[in-house]
Amino acid sequence: MPLDTLDRTPPPLFKQGPSALSRLLFFSALALLLMVADARLRIMQPLRAVIATVLYPAQWLALQPVRLAGDFAGYMTDLKTARKTEEAALLKLAGQSQRAGQVEHLQLENARLRALLGLRERVDAPGVAAQVLYDATDPYSRRVVIDKGQLHGIAAGSPVLDDAGVLGQITRVYPFESEITLLIDRDQITPVMNARTGARGVAYGDPSPRGGMIDLRYTPVTEDVREGDLITTSGIDGVYPPGLPVARVAKVERRGDSSFARVQCEPVARLGGVLHVMVLTPLVPDPAAAPASAPAAAPAAPAASAAPAAASAPASAAVPAASKARTARRRGSQGARR
Repeated sequence: MPLDTLDRTPPPLFKQGPSALSRLLFFSALALLLMVADARLRIMQPLRAVIATVLYPAQWLALQPVRLAGDFAGYMTDLKTARKTEEAALLKLAGQSQRAGQVEHLQLENARLRALLGLRERVDAPGVAAQVLYDATDPYSRRVVIDKGQLHGIAAGSPVLDDAGVLGQITRVYPFESEITLLIDRDQITPVMNARTGARGVAYGDPSPRGGMIDLRYTPVTEDVREGDLITTSGIDGVYPPGLPVARVAKVERRGDSSFARVQCEPVARLGGVLHVMVLTPLVPDPAAAPASAPAAAPAAPAASAAPAAASAPASAAVPAASKARTARRRGSQGARR
């Protein structure tokens, strides 16, 4: 067999196509072209929608165990929280029921004692609700301005409360606005009483410009004052009704070189962020009304002064009559001797 008749071409297995670098460049360019075309023309969006639709059941089935585990854990957590809340509510309800029974008993006992002693009932002063507008412009005072004034029945000296306790006192009244001096103002003085011991005292505002405490000055070192004691209004000033919460004792300092203890109290009212207040009517009426009643009593003065004069007139007239009677008796006795 002649040699030139043999097929010298390599078998198909050993045929070499494009090089690896050419293929890399081609497929990279194709991928880049497809990405740009998809970003510009959204050509792959229908394919994505089809794939997402086909794979949704599988995704839903795969997520069910995780969702069930999360729901079970949340249910157990909610169950524990509900049980704790129920226990706390039951305890609170039991305490409130006990306190309600004690309050009813104390009210009944108080009413019986007042009836026994003939004491008058506690005065309930009417009030007017108001809203705080802004703080006063004076940086060295602690005052706020409310939206009620003289036209709304607000009078100077009226006590002011919030939902927690005593806030301060009305010091300036305008037709449509009023100014409240807070308890912590350095010029504010409030007669108070220790609710635990019944000891009376005077609360002074904090002397520092931006302090938030009040001081019980002139408290003897031997006075029974403890941290946490509730300080209320005593009512002896005729402005604040008695028994209103004012502050709680925060710090008590007793020093050997002083006969007075330093007692600092924290107000129970929200002095920094109060929005709504209640303005009460002072217990003592306006002193300006007293001179108006004075002229009515003036005409009685002459009558009262005339009474002693009338009483003294018969007495002075009786003196000459008595002397004449004695003279007549002397003359009668002398005539009898003769």
